[in-house]
Amino acid sequence: MPSIADSALAVVHEHILACTACPLHLRRIQAVPGTGEASARIMVVGEGPGETEDRLGKPFVGAAGNVLTRLLESIGLRREDTFITNVVKCRPPGNRDPEPAEVEACSQFLDAQVEIIRPDVILVLGRHALARLLPGSPGITQVHGRQVVRGDRLYVPLYHPAAALYNGSLMRTLEEDMLRVRGYLDAAGEERRRAAAAPSEEARGPAVPAAASAPAATDPRHQLSLFD
Repeated sequence: MPSIADSALAVVHEHILACTACPLHLRRIQAVPGTGEASARIMVVGEGPGETEDRLGKPFVGAAGNVLTRLLESIGLRREDTFITNVVKCRPPGNRDPEPAEVEACSQFLDAQVEIIRPDVILVLGRHALARLLPGSPGITQVHGRQVVRGDRLYVPLYHPAAALYNGSLMRTLEEDMLRVRGYLDAAGEERRRAAAAPSEEARGPAVPAAASAPAATDPRHQLSLFD
C-alpha cells in the first residue's frame, strides 16, 4: 500500500503532467516529473529534459543519463536508490537554457518534491540547478564537490554530467566529487540513525543541518495545497 508521501508525490506528478503554466508545454511530447520513490535518501536535480527524456517521459535517460548512472554506481548506488528530477519539467526547445520565467513556473513542483521526499543529500547538477536551489552561491567552478547547508537541507553541487561529454577533463573531477558524496551520505545516514535512537531532543545535542536529522516532517499532504 502506498505511503502518504508516495501518494502526495503521485498527485504532484499528476499536476506536472497536466501543467500549462509556461510556453514550454506547447512543444513538449510529455512533461517529465521525475523518477524514484518518496523514501529515497538521495535526490538528484538537473536542469531540464532533453530530446530522449521528452520522448520517454523519464529524466536522465540519454547520454548524460548514462554518465550519471556510472557515477552513482561508482559509489555503490543504483538509480533506483535515488529520486531524479529537473528544475524544469518540460524540454526547452533545442535543449536551450531554461528561461527565468520557465524556472519560476516550475518552482512550486520542485519545492513540493523536496519537501515530500526530505532526502539526506540533494545533488545539484550544473549551474542552472545551482542558481535555482542555492541562489546567491558562488559559481559551480567554486563550489563543486562541497557540502552546502541551507536551512535543514544538505546540498552538494556537481558539474552536470552533460558537461563531461563535451569536456573530457571534467569527468575526473566528477568522479572525485562523487567519492566525496559517498562520505557525505554515510555521515548523513549515521546522523539519521543517531537521531532516531536518541530518547529526547536534549539527548540529540546540537542540531545537524541535514534533512535526515531535522525535526519530523509535517504531513506531506500539506504540499498539495500548493495546487488547489
